[in-house]
Amino acid sequence: MKNSYFTCLILSFLLSFSCASNDDTEPQEPETEDIYFPPINSNEWETKSMSELSWNEDEYAPLLSFLEEKNSKGFIILHKGRIVVEDYFNDHTSSSSWYWASAGKTLTAAVTGIAQEEGLIDINNKVSDYLGTGWTSAPLNKENLITSKHLLSMTSGLDDTLGDDVSPNNLQYVDDAGSRWAYHNVYVKLQDIVAESSDTSWDNYFNTNLRDKIGMSGSWIDLAGLSVYFSNTRSMARFGLLTYANGKWEDEQILRENYMSAATNTSQDINLAYGYLWWLNGKSSYHLPQSQLEISGELIPDAPSDMYAALGKNDQKIYIVPSKQLVIIRMGQSADDDNFALSNFDNELWVKINALID
Repeated sequence: MKNSYFTCLILSFLLSFSCASNDDTEPQEPETEDIYFPPINSNEWETKSMSELSWNEDEYAPLLSFLEEKNSKGFIILHKGRIVVEDYFNDHTSSSSWYWASAGKTLTAAVTGIAQEEGLIDINNKVSDYLGTGWTSAPLNKENLITSKHLLSMTSGLDDTLGDDVSPNNLQYVDDAGSRWAYHNVYVKLQDIVAESSDTSWDNYFNTNLRDKIGMSGSWIDLAGLSVYFSNTRSMARFGLLTYANGKWEDEQILRENYMSAATNTSQDINLAYGYLWWLNGKSSYHLPQSQLEISGELIPDAPSDMYAALGKNDQKIYIVPSKQLVIIRMGQSADDDNFALSNFDNELWVKINALID
């Protein structure tokens, strides 16, 4: 009996070891991320309820009241691509068009990455390789220090106090490229670089390689010499979703993941809260437009630390939060006072969002 008992124990041990060994050599495939992409050329967009996500639905009405009081026009929250919240205020509708302002800088960053992937440009090359010399008023040896990457990271070294005009006379040398961060409209030269290198217009290249591929609507409109993007709120949400999905739309990798990673992480060592035209939360300090002052602390203290954002004049917002699988869009007039990018409204809004989602 004893021998039989020990034999059973040994067999049982060997069988369990064999099963464990098989599990080790043949691991289960990890569950893939279930990101939903709304169809192209369609108004169809799947939804998800707040109750499915166990959100605090009692906080929804206070959030809407706050948004309406703060001059909002469109507001959307996506969870893994599906619409959880979509609301319009102040005579705005789902089909109404509104300006992105500087939130549209991130569209330029995206298309620059696409052009690089196609081999048309290299962001490490100097701007004058594409636009020729004399595109600034800087001495030639200083102009030739400026690369496309410096335009993406706002470190051109050009004078940011001379207004929005980006004609050569207005692009004057202050410091060597890479040694000074300053929020400057000179980034629009990236659009000229893409147009020159692709032998087509900026609008055509943008529409073909980004807008139409993800089903956005909208167009670039010239306002006092500035090219500003206008679209409905859902189109902004589509671009936010592409970014959340690391540059992928359904089965097509529109933007390389390594470029997306570079774009949404610190791009230089002066303003830690800035990538390639994206603002980054969770850093130990930041700079603001029209200031050389370094401010200690996070950009938006009540927002998740891993959040990054497209921030446009008068509170146009795209918030991407990977840890919470959220894309959040706000369009509208200025919540309070006119502003270039960040405002007190950002943190106030996140207090309301947190009350809903946490």
